[in-house]
Amino acid sequence: MRIKLIANPVSGGDARPRIELAREALERCGADVDLYLTGARGDARKAAAQALTEGYDRVVAAGGDGTLNEVVNGISSPGLPIAFLPFGTVNVFALEAGIPKQLEAACALAVRGSARLITLGSLNDELFLLMVSAGWDAEAVAQVRTGLKKRIGRMAYAVSALESLLRKGPAPLQIITAEGKHHSGFGVVISNCRHYGGRYVVTPKASMFSDDLEVCLLRQGGRLAMLRFAINIALQRPLHEPLVEFLTLSSVELKGDFVAVQVDGDVAETLPAKIVAVPGAVSMVLPAASE
Repeated sequence: MRIKLIANPVSGGDARPRIELAREALERCGADVDLYLTGARGDARKAAAQALTEGYDRVVAAGGDGTLNEVVNGISSPGLPIAFLPFGTVNVFALEAGIPKQLEAACALAVRGSARLITLGSLNDELFLLMVSAGWDAEAVAQVRTGLKKRIGRMAYAVSALESLLRKGPAPLQIITAEGKHHSGFGVVISNCRHYGGRYVVTPKASMFSDDLEVCLLRQGGRLAMLRFAINIALQRPLHEPLVEFLTLSSVELKGDFVAVQVDGDVAETLPAKIVAVPGAVSMVLPAASE
């Protein structure tokens, strides 16, 4: 089996030692490995697109959720299976899919596991694996300090979120369904998976094997409502009306003035935006019990 290993050497800090161990483990499983190290944003996407024409049997993304997002967008078809080695800070996709943290086990899955079609989302024609959110948490992602993230990992997002909340309250936004129905709120998470920022759950009915996306709309405005929302997530308590509203949709439009957007944990843009479910978008190598 010929594998293109696309690896981010700065994922989760210094990933170079783990990348070399991964290459050796993949080769022990019988793979012929061609390693490509990314150097800048967009490199993983370009390398994945090139792999489509180079006769590989699989592409393995080694890095965080952002690296995997780039690889998925580079391939953007179910023709070439994609496997994932989670080296990032949070690794939400690996948690959602049940991909092992242990390197040897993850490499064995990448070579010997079966590929399955999954649904992805599309934000303004760019694919996403996990979620799109708009509002307060996206603002926190946009403002997180790189140095702090290196020192304290995922907790840097919590610090940034608190700073954002103290700086200003959540801005109003609207979601418009394909049927033209309008829903107003002050933040939204549109998700292809249950997990959010780690082991926290915002959209419990979401699944990469469903043809739709799950929407969690924060209905109440103000800092106090946002704080209640954040505390419930942090304490892993279920979210309920009237604080939030849940919707299951195949497509949705978002509108709002200067409202920040994040996709798969990376800053995207500001509203407006159109999000669409894309069933069978790519073929992922997953554990048998991932659904």
